[in-house]
Amino acid sequence: MTRSLIVEADGGSRGNPGPAAFGAVVREAETGRVLVEVAAAIGTATNNVAEYRGLIAGLQEAVALDADASIEARLDSKLIVEQMSGRWAIKNAALRELALQARRIRGDVTYVWVPRAQNTAADRLVNEALDAEIRGEVAAFLRHPGSGLPDAEDVVGEAMEDDAALHRAAGRRGAAPAAAPERPRKLVGWATDLGTPTTTLLARHGATPLSLEKRFSGWGGLDAPLAPLGIAQAEALAGEIAARGGVDSIVASPLLRTRQTAEIVASRTGAPIEVDPGIAECAFGDWDALTFAEVSERWPEELAAWLASTDVAPPGGESFSACRDRVDAARREILTRHAGQRIAVVSHVTPIKVITGICVDAPLSSLYRMELAPCSLTTIAWFPDGNSSLFGFAESAHLRAVDAGFGV
Repeated sequence: MTRSLIVEADGGSRGNPGPAAFGAVVREAETGRVLVEVAAAIGTATNNVAEYRGLIAGLQEAVALDADASIEARLDSKLIVEQMSGRWAIKNAALRELALQARRIRGDVTYVWVPRAQNTAADRLVNEALDAEIRGEVAAFLRHPGSGLPDAEDVVGEAMEDDAALHRAAGRRGAAPAAAPERPRKLVGWATDLGTPTTTLLARHGATPLSLEKRFSGWGGLDAPLAPLGIAQAEALAGEIAARGGVDSIVASPLLRTRQTAEIVASRTGAPIEVDPGIAECAFGDWDALTFAEVSERWPEELAAWLASTDVAPPGGESFSACRDRVDAARREILTRHAGQRIAVVSHVTPIKVITGICVDAPLSSLYRMELAPCSLTTIAWFPDGNSSLFGFAESAHLRAVDAGFGV
């Protein structure tokens, strides 16, 4: 029998736009038991953006619990329910992008409008996140009530925070904003009290026919398989990870090329694989499968705008800013699920660049200045006290013989 889950989502903003947060609850439909609670402050945003972010977070948690479950999403936003049900057009570009992101997580969700009085659990989480941020505390929560699973704020503490949130002002809706203190910094490598880290080995997938021709290849486009070179690269990657002591688990993007790479790594290490849609590649929309030159010829103005701002999305695609939010949410959840472990994260160029930037406190625009070879390795340690350390970026020495053999 198919399991049924209910997602209750909410979001709110002071000032509209103003300091904002989202909250979501995932329940077991049959019993009403709360399985997951998730919330986070998201900086300055509108009510509608915050509502969509709550929906996205709730859907991500529901799919993580059971990818095959039927899902009913309940919101007190008539706008979002009607838009996601396909009855109302989405004229706002930012909301269109968020709606597309929600549909990519699950396209067969049933949307139901409920009065605010029936959405108090999610509303409470919204205010809890805003209250935490104004106090300078962790403003992101991921809880599994009664499940025995660890909670984000208990296990990884400030490692779950968005550093930008520490510099924003927020408060309960209607309250005056206040400044929050910075997170204490430590010189990683000299400090002795950082705790047991969660170590992520971030691996890009092997080469595909599209990547070999330098074509855009993102989420929602042509789901290309590994090329023969990509298979050989994945085998070299698997050998390198095994030589480094293996991993406890493997987290892979749902795209075919990452799953194929993860399966090859699993065959050498014996580690189990879990699929997380949050670490899929950025969506390039109408540009997918085209070369940079082809896009430049057909969409010169759109391409220039995309290169000039991380907030601009390709036609029908996803902006780097939206991708960062999605990937960062997934990063937080992965660290919670695998606290203190050593895990391989098999993903794509953009998500790995985004996570690297988060580690070193670099602006999102830093992704324009990074290069990642197929099956390269980036190693990051995430400490319970909120610190992080980059041990290696885009390492690819293990690929020399393979690439030489293919004349790359």
